[in-house]
Amino acid sequence: MGAPETPRLTVDVIVPDERGRVLLIRRKRPPFEGRWALPGGFVDVGETVESAAVREVREETGLEVELVRLVGVYSEPDRDPRGHNVSVTYLARATGGELAAADDASEARFMDPAAVELAFDHAAIVEDALRLLERR
Repeated sequence: MGAPETPRLTVDVIVPDERGRVLLIRRKRPPFEGRWALPGGFVDVGETVESAAVREVREETGLEVELVRLVGVYSEPDRDPRGHNVSVTYLARATGGELAAADDASEARFMDPAAVELAFDHAAIVEDALRLLERR
């Protein structure tokens, strides 16, 4: 017997700036090719979700980040058209690096997330993260 099929683990990261904008990437590949999304991706075997979150932001945007807090876990089975992917999401702050799109991103910039239609369930994730920031 093979291993049971389980959801795949992903991370998404919300990096706000001092003007209330959020770091977004334009997706280079399907699904949602050409749409704006949060930086993130799949967790590698042997990697913590925290390490994956920092790595994905660096790979896609060139920025170094420090994770501030957990926003939540998003596990709706139909949230990703590729299959059942569960995302652990973090709020982070930029600590260095040079903003430049790379890897799965064709563009990377700080934007008003309400001004664009975000891929996946990223609009709800951003809303949850910004609500947490308001409570500080």
